[in-house]
Amino acid sequence: MPSSCPELAVATADVAARSKPRRLPASVGFPLLAAVLFAFFFAAAAPTPLFVVFQHAWGFSASMLTVAFAIYAIALLISLLVAGSLSDHIGRRPVVLAALVLQAVAMGLFVLAEDIAGLIGARVVQGVATGIASGALSAAVVEAAPASRKRLGAMITSVSPLAGLAVGALLTGIAVKFTAQPVMLVFGVLAIVFAVGAAVVLWMPETVTPRPGALASLVPRVSIPMRARADFVRGLPVFIAVWALGGLYLSLAPSLMLHVFHIDNGVVNGLTVAVLSGFGALAPTLLGRFPAPRTVVFGAASIAIGLVLLLASLATKSLALFFVGTAIAGLGFGGAFSALVQTLAPLADSHERGELFAAIFVVCYLAFSLPAMLAGFLVKPLGLLNTVEGYAAVLLLIAAFGIWRQRAALRGNARGLPVSE
Repeated sequence: MPSSCPELAVATADVAARSKPRRLPASVGFPLLAAVLFAFFFAAAAPTPLFVVFQHAWGFSASMLTVAFAIYAIALLISLLVAGSLSDHIGRRPVVLAALVLQAVAMGLFVLAEDIAGLIGARVVQGVATGIASGALSAAVVEAAPASRKRLGAMITSVSPLAGLAVGALLTGIAVKFTAQPVMLVFGVLAIVFAVGAAVVLWMPETVTPRPGALASLVPRVSIPMRARADFVRGLPVFIAVWALGGLYLSLAPSLMLHVFHIDNGVVNGLTVAVLSGFGALAPTLLGRFPAPRTVVFGAASIAIGLVLLLASLATKSLALFFVGTAIAGLGFGGAFSALVQTLAPLADSHERGELFAAIFVVCYLAFSLPAMLAGFLVKPLGLLNTVEGYAAVLLLIAAFGIWRQRAALRGNARGLPVSE
């Protein structure tokens, strides 16, 4: 019976289709993954306006506050270095799923925390979850973007972290100001968001084919390609100034509002981070039409100007001057970092780029965490105001040195001369 063959083929295809797990279409998966990436960084900034609330409730020192802040960045860095390329081997979905489950647990730990030790524990789990998610989620967002919108996917991965920090700090600050239980509200809602995100990711299509080498990928590899070394070394002062500035704001800005400006307001506390990160998120779009080397100089100069205004605001107790300086520094924060990455990335071949970015992350997250932690330990002997003024003055010198190094490179390139490291 000749007709039986086509019928058998149709029946077999039907059974195979029914046995294959259903997945969300890419048109739905792309915005959902972008929202999950945004949520991770929203959660990263959420504790900042609450640090003063925790400090009031539990009576811990400023040094422990900065430990609670910095331990997140250190845990994030370690997990990123260990698991950063794991999703290339086992797939994006299992790595993102594990990170979402861990992040939901971290949000629950914030709700249950009763002292500084509980807060530090929650921050460690949060840092590990965010480190695991960062590489896999960023790659998944780009891969899930429609073929005609790959550039949009890349832009989302660069803007989402700063936008998430801005919105997370601002909305948490509003919750502190206008609700009776801000900790329960903020972290309870976030726990639900990440739990739902984990359920949704189960239905996401996989964007990579698993391949061997998963265990070997867990060994951290950090290196700088020869062609990128001069630019990397020259960019170090700017990398340090950018991320140490972010560490200053996320760890100590709410304390400045309370003890220097005498403002105990959750919305204002949230704005300190929201203005810095918000202008940072806008900067790559505003400055994108300029050549990357000149944008680095402009960004570093903006950070220097912002720091001068910050110091002036602390001397005069002017809140308006503080936020003007923060906005200008924010433009430099986002603009300089984005331009440095654009300068370095093309100097590495595809098989070298992961290790180059690992080197960038090491510098950035150490600059983000260690200076802030040191500042926290100096608050008791020196006082908060003196510590922050000293911190800002050192960053101003580093930014000025970075400007000098970048301008020297531009002058050398204009003359067609090689620029030494």
